[in-house]
Amino acid sequence: MTRARGTARTRPRGRHRLRSVLLVLLAAAGVVTAASVVYNAATRTPPAPPEGLAFVQAGDVSTRFLTWGDHGPTVVLVPGAFETADAWHALGEVLGRDHRVFALDLTGQGWSEAVAPFDVGHDVRQTLAFARALGLVGVDAPVLVGHSSGAAIVGLAALEAPDEVAGVVFLDGDALPLDVPTWGPRLLVEPYRTSLVRLALRSDRLVSRLYASQCGPTCAPLDAAGVDLWRRPLQQRGTERALLDNATRGVIPAMTAEQLDALRRSATPRLVVWGRDDVDGAYTPDSPGSTATAIGAPPPVVVPGRHLTMISSPDEVAAAVRRLTSAGAGR
Repeated sequence: MTRARGTARTRPRGRHRLRSVLLVLLAAAGVVTAASVVYNAATRTPPAPPEGLAFVQAGDVSTRFLTWGDHGPTVVLVPGAFETADAWHALGEVLGRDHRVFALDLTGQGWSEAVAPFDVGHDVRQTLAFARALGLVGVDAPVLVGHSSGAAIVGLAALEAPDEVAGVVFLDGDALPLDVPTWGPRLLVEPYRTSLVRLALRSDRLVSRLYASQCGPTCAPLDAAGVDLWRRPLQQRGTERALLDNATRGVIPAMTAEQLDALRRSATPRLVVWGRDDVDGAYTPDSPGSTATAIGAPPPVVVPGRHLTMISSPDEVAAAVRRLTSAGAGR
């Protein structure tokens, strides 16, 4: 009887403790939510775009672009995820000595107009429309150079419009699907998701460390202007929306096995260029060779650097691209 009474007294105490813990958690959640809402409101206005940006209407997207050179074969540079045309400056300057070079911002990840859907099909249509809008057709059809996930975009563009593509270069990218977990972003609901994205982008240290890890020790550290160059386009309202949308869906441009095989059997000239030390994350030392085999390209050109070889090794990458254009492509 005494033991039963003690058990009965313990249960109310246990329930009281549980209720207290729940109340504390609810109060903490309320504070965090309120702070997130206030932070999102305070950071609602994106930084202003720089002056002097050039745009062209490419299909349904007002597309920002950069250009180098005024003679020679034509080359269009297609960025990878979280990149803009600015990532191509070093390569554009070198290649522009004897080529006409163009780099664009894809919709949803730069200064170009953010127009849904933010998927690989839309990226392909924008890229082809961009070349047409600039008159890069016929004998001026460009070689398309796609960096990282941009490799899938240029590969699919060659399949979509083979007569409008003089050749493709897979630069540090295999066009394979990337296993991106989506359960985390899906569990992270608003307003917290927006707050975390904005906090991350506003961290100079985080942006600098990510850049250094991707570019490697031969690249100079980002100064304040460099951080701003990479960060500011991603802080635009439409770009932020696209980032959140793609993070939730785990969308990274990629080609299917059937599409890679179709590219391998196509008449489009192909080339793979890879950073020697780009073996972290999704890639291995075998990635350059297996990518070249998958798309029917010659043995890969391996250059110094990690994942941003257009920045760390622009001379070597430009020399590799010239192999394709000097063979008759892009004239």
